[in-house]
Amino acid sequence: MLNEEEFKALLIKAHSNDPSINTAAKECLLEANLNLVRSIVHRFSNRGYEWDDLFQIGCIGLLKAIERFDLNFSVKFSTYAVPMIIGEIRRFIRDDNSIKVSRPLKELAFRVHKTQERLQGTLGREPTITEIAAELALVPQEIVSALEAVQPQLSIYEQTFQGSDGSDTIHLLDQLTLTTGQDNSYFDNLALREVLTRLPVKERTVIYLRFFADKTQSEIAAAIGLSQVQVSRIEKQALKLVRELLQTSN
Repeated sequence: MLNEEEFKALLIKAHSNDPSINTAAKECLLEANLNLVRSIVHRFSNRGYEWDDLFQIGCIGLLKAIERFDLNFSVKFSTYAVPMIIGEIRRFIRDDNSIKVSRPLKELAFRVHKTQERLQGTLGREPTITEIAAELALVPQEIVSALEAVQPQLSIYEQTFQGSDGSDTIHLLDQLTLTTGQDNSYFDNLALREVLTRLPVKERTVIYLRFFADKTQSEIAAAIGLSQVQVSRIEKQALKLVRELLQTSN
């Protein structure tokens, strides 16, 4: 660990305009604060991302903190760096999604996560969707849509188990079973479900409620706050997209 004087001396060099000076100083400061990044990355270990990937992103946040920190700030460097590291990781998770999500929906999902964390600290337990919705003055359906939009999509080739010697790798596909009476239509349905994950959130929601939850257009309209005419239009557009995506994947 660096003492205060060593840290100040390195930070001054890191802010130098001479690359031969600032590069080495930044590397020293990065090395001295890697444990800070590690501790933060562990908070995101259950989000479906590789630890090494999140660690690298966290280091980018740390580097930004080094470049922007001012010795005149009235806070310690670690206090300043933590939210920058967390913010960099969260931006990566929000933006790294195969389904293109609108910026307002991403921002809403971010607000939901922040409110969820704050309520968890206040309540001492995981808050319910209704409690989060009340806190943000929104309806529960909006909270669910925002959270669903930023969920990472699992591939059927996602690794779910690996033996200690690395020879017993099992993927999600290996755990799919074909029960008696099923035929190739099962795999056609599987392909359809994968195509549905590539639809925009609104279209995917309407298709799910219409054909998987067996809801009428009127019921869907009431659930998501649209008119039946709008739901009908969205359904037609979604079905058109599904046909195009299925033809592309074949």
